Amino acid sequence: MKQRLLGWIKQLVIFMLLALVITTAIDVWRGKDLPKDNPPALVGTTLKGEPVDLAELSKDQAVVVYFWATWCPVCSFVSPAVDTLSEYYPVVTVALSSGEDLRVKKYLQHHEYDFDVINDENYDLGSDWQVKVTPTILIIKDGEVKWLTTGITSLPGIWWRLMLS
Repeated sequence: MKQRLLGWIKQLVIFMLLALVITTAIDVWRGKDLPKDNPPALVGTTLKGEPVDLAELSKDQAVVVYFWATWCPVCSFVSPAVDTLSEYYPVVTVALSSGEDLRVKKYLQHHEYDFDVINDENYDLGSDWQVKVTPTILIIKDGEVKWLTTGITSLPGIWWRLMLS
């Protein structure tokens, strides 16, 4: 029985390491075009009317930047984690090509999300940042991209990236 349990644990560890290698490789490939050393400005006004300046906000603290869309099925799995993080850490979210402000506001209300959103109705910020995959999450500190992940990620996945920044 003990040998069997150890065998399963070994299999699980191998699977997790393989998954980590594969997801890291996918993130590197998907993020190859994103500006990391000198990212463009991310300045705007949230749907609540609050001004956002990422360069200023990221001084001396890590900030989660979340590019997402209302039409993105994967975002419906990631957005709750981002919403939870937004209660404890600075988060800037950008809704890409998701329609007019009222439509995005209704989406946020329906899903009971409280995170602040800059509505990038015409994909201007998405284009500047060369975002090609939704969701895309970046951890920015002191104006530099410290971490990048795309696709499905978890609350612990985002959190440990914040802690390592």
